[in-house]
Amino acid sequence: MARSGDTSDTASLLSELGSILTAPANGMLMAPSRAYDEVWPGLYVGERSTAMNKAGLKHIGITHILNTAEGKGFGHVSTNEAYYKETGIVYKGIKASDVLGFNLKPFWQETGVFIHDALKENGKVMVHCVEGFSRSASTAIAYLMMYQDMTVQEATRTVRAKREIGPNSTFRKQLCELNREITLSRKDNVVTPSIEVNDATEL
Repeated sequence: MARSGDTSDTASLLSELGSILTAPANGMLMAPSRAYDEVWPGLYVGERSTAMNKAGLKHIGITHILNTAEGKGFGHVSTNEAYYKETGIVYKGIKASDVLGFNLKPFWQETGVFIHDALKENGKVMVHCVEGFSRSASTAIAYLMMYQDMTVQEATRTVRAKREIGPNSTFRKQLCELNREITLSRKDNVVTPSIEVNDATEL
């Protein structure tokens, strides 16, 4: 698939992403209408209650869980590998916060590998945060860019077609950065996002 040749016009790209996210609802961001959705074959984006319902996950056929909001307290989901031990579900968690300034991009290398390995084994992956709206959606978009040869626009459109999502403004910028990195340098099938220091400011 063709990639954007203009790597400098970030503002234009961000505007385009905003339109992709809001166009289905006449210019508005909409909260998810379902607890989870399959946004790519075998790849699901969902919210906290679905991720914590072990019987429900087994019913769906989920084999792998990716918690993009691991931790305790507001805005996080307190699960871990032990929580799913008796189910046979493979767990991975990252301690990410849905706040402006948080750098989610350095996690996308490991989350991409986790998702891709699971799908190669014909598994089903549930990527979740609290609402299945920002952190998990951004992580799913990054996977599609890194492993399915999609531009940020194509990946965002793919996920938005299946679920109402709204990556926060910081995550959108980081997805644009990833898009630029992939455009400039692709080695094999994996691009390693550059690591930066988190500078989080509460929403």
